[in-house]
Amino acid sequence: MTLILDAAALVALERNDRRMWARLKAALRDDDVPLTHAGVLGQVWRGGTRQARLAQVLPAIEVHALDQALGRSAGELLGSTGLADVIDAALVLLSSDGDDIITSDLADLEPLAVASGRHIELIRP
Repeated sequence: MTLILDAAALVALERNDRRMWARLKAALRDDDVPLTHAGVLGQVWRGGTRQARLAQVLPAIEVHALDQALGRSAGELLGSTGLADVIDAALVLLSSDGDDIITSDLADLEPLAVASGRHIELIRP
């Protein structure tokens, strides 16, 4: 099982949310490197000293590129659902069966997960 992090998960880490930090530490303890992609990072990154916690934790998170292949696949997934958020679609496509996605966008990610055929758990931060 891999922990996939949406923007809300990164914001929770930045705000020092104890539950989110516990999830992250448990994943790392189990040698499970959490994943996200650069589009999600772009949603939350504003720079400066106020994001010191987020900057500190980023080396422990595998940040995938939102490259041409992932972009095309995300577009195809969106086309099959009638939805429009490339960031959400690409996040779902990073997952595999049994993974957990930490997100506040349950209503948006659920139809994408179903359409992708992935059996994943969507969890609020």
